[in-house]
Amino acid sequence: MSTDKEQMDVDDDFVAEDADEVVQVPVEAAKTNLSKRRTIDNLLEERRLQKQLADYDFDF
Repeated sequence: MSTDKEQMDVDDDFVAEDADEVVQVPVEAAKTNLSKRRTIDNLLEERRLQKQLADYDFDF
């Protein structure tokens, strides 16, 4: 740690964002993304189950 006092530069040009400038994302996009995610999850689950079925030994 330094014992000398150093001058710190402060940026006075900082502008805070207004709450009015926030873009509202439609709820429909979230529903669409959730639907796509569920479809992908279902396909991955089906692929996993088919692989397990193919690896299963059917000799009784």
